Amino acid sequence: MARWGIARRFDIRVQPGFGVIALFTFALLYLPIVTLVVYAFNGSDSLSSWGGFSLRWFADAARNSSVQDAALRSFIVAVLAASIATVAATMAAIATTRTAPYRGLGFKYAFINQPLMVPEIVTAVALLIVFSRVKVWTGYSGLGYLVLAHTAFCIPFAYLPIRARLEGMDSSLERAAADLYATPWMAFRRVTLPLLRPGIIAGFMLAFVISLDDVVITEFVKSGGQDTLPTYMLGQIRRAVTPEINAIATAFLALSVLLVTVFFFINRRKA
Repeated sequence: MARWGIARRFDIRVQPGFGVIALFTFALLYLPIVTLVVYAFNGSDSLSSWGGFSLRWFADAARNSSVQDAALRSFIVAVLAASIATVAATMAAIATTRTAPYRGLGFKYAFINQPLMVPEIVTAVALLIVFSRVKVWTGYSGLGYLVLAHTAFCIPFAYLPIRARLEGMDSSLERAAADLYATPWMAFRRVTLPLLRPGIIAGFMLAFVISLDDVVITEFVKSGGQDTLPTYMLGQIRRAVTPEINAIATAFLALSVLLVTVFFFINRRKA
């Protein structure tokens, strides 16, 4: 009787239809990506007909000066924005975790993550209004606005993995360093920072990828002649779609996979 009274633990994986739903979901997620990658190697000028395997469109994209300029601009903006966002997120994470709970701490946490909750188009319009006035007052219209805009919405993406890492760290090591007469800066540099490094790397890479492929905010904030690679692709799609766009998107995908792979091996070696 006691045996039958024990409730079976619920497991979604053994429910009827779970496998079919999972396969259908994976097909919806990855079939369009696989199609994109395959047709990036299409030798035909058409997107709908296969003309044999070819690296033609990768070569055309690599020789395209507009693609080169947009790619370099995207990389510069992403590196600068991710670097600034990671430094700010690290300081914010330490300030909100290495302190006793107090009234208003939850509000600060929500305030830091506000860009995740507000629709991106709202952030884009707000930044457009602010930067348009600053451009009038200063006469400056360089890449600084893009860097600032990308930094603003990248901070929460860098903050979350850094905060999660801090919350999982053993704070007794930092207290032990203080007991051994280490200054706060020395304790941070010798104890906290090495333990926090995987979270910082994860935050930087996440912010870098988010900045690299942003379209909405970049489209609103950028000045003339400041196309990043995503906005360049959007402009080309509006004119005429060629397999060159597939090649650029495939290169984006390869870069993302490479970053995730490097981060995985770094973390495994740290472990």
